[in-house]
Amino acid sequence: MSALNALVDVRPLRDAPFRRLWLGSTGSQLGTQMTAAAVMLQLWDDTGSTTWTGAVGIAHVVPLVVVGMLAGSFADRHDRRRIVLGASVAQLVVSAALAAQALAGGLPPVWLLALVALQTTAGSVGGPASRTFAPALLGPDRLAAGFALMGMSFQLAVLLGPALAGLVAGVWGVGVCYLVDTVSFLGVLYAVWRLPALRAERTDAPTRGTWATGVHDAVDGLRYVARQPLVRAAFVVDLAATVFAMPISLFAALNDERFGGAPQTFGLFAAALAGGGIVANLLSGTFTRRGRPGATMLVGATCWGVALAAAGAVQSGWATLLFLALAGASDTVSVVSRGTLVQTVTPDAYRGRVAAAELVVGAGGPDVGNVRGGIVAGLTSPTVALVSGGLACVVVVGALATRVRALRTYRVPGRAPVDVPAEAASA
Repeated sequence: MSALNALVDVRPLRDAPFRRLWLGSTGSQLGTQMTAAAVMLQLWDDTGSTTWTGAVGIAHVVPLVVVGMLAGSFADRHDRRRIVLGASVAQLVVSAALAAQALAGGLPPVWLLALVALQTTAGSVGGPASRTFAPALLGPDRLAAGFALMGMSFQLAVLLGPALAGLVAGVWGVGVCYLVDTVSFLGVLYAVWRLPALRAERTDAPTRGTWATGVHDAVDGLRYVARQPLVRAAFVVDLAATVFAMPISLFAALNDERFGGAPQTFGLFAAALAGGGIVANLLSGTFTRRGRPGATMLVGATCWGVALAAAGAVQSGWATLLFLALAGASDTVSVVSRGTLVQTVTPDAYRGRVAAAELVVGAGGPDVGNVRGGIVAGLTSPTVALVSGGLACVVVVGALATRVRALRTYRVPGRAPVDVPAEAASA
């Protein structure tokens, strides 16, 4: 493989609809991360309580789990473009409300969390539908590259968003952070508005249905995940990596052990994970061009577990950061490959529901993993928690690689992307 082919594959950006989506989502994700940091800052300034700042997680996870699967069913019965348009408008309105309350002096914590829950609910409605856009717009040979580009946007937002929010809030207040988020939705709205209608390719049921039909569809989607070996295995790999090995809840303790608890070094742990992910995305041509997402996912998840176990075993703070960066890079390889595998294996009629299940697993797994890490570290030590979690991840992934041969042998098939009218495809 040439040096140029090792770099991030930018072929998806030649497609005008995908390019607009990528640019719009990049700006929107940056705004979303600024809002997440601003909410934490506002709650801390108002209450000085970690209980209230911790409650933000509940305001995020509960709507996602409750709404997510039904939203996936909705996405598989209706025009996905309209769903995302409506959800983005709702998120814009809630962001504007957050800005208004902050500029007017702030709301009580309960009402602030209610606005956060509303915004998460709107995002949960649009999330499953939006995840189907890349498979619809890109051919299978470019899908992995598309996911890598989207992943790079997210990681850049995670890396830059909180820092930008701190700077903006320090000069102009948290209200301006919310205003930036509000404006950032305009790019997504324009990109989605330019898309053609994107309905699921279904022959099993009428387009419209009742709430009872939605529940039935959601259950049917879960059954599909359970009976499709490649999709089921991909979800198990994700859960093994997050439930057993998620390290974030250990960062404060590791900072105390290895850097003496200096607040200046605490942020380096999350930055190392994100930085490794960004480097992996910049070099994503090394794995997105191979067309073997199952095998690549297994390698990435195994390296994630090994790197985290090594991060726990070493005692040097700087060596810990190095292994966390390697873990972040490995996680990117695994996540991009898993998304490619799941979306190429899944028929279009199920993509909304499977994407909803991905979102729920992606939200719930890390939270459970952070709780596990905290409990194990409390009973033993952060080193034991990190090493045992990393090794458990390696064992589960290794067992799957042995038992599900198709994961090792699957190759992305050739298929043409959705037709986009000339007027919509023009830049």
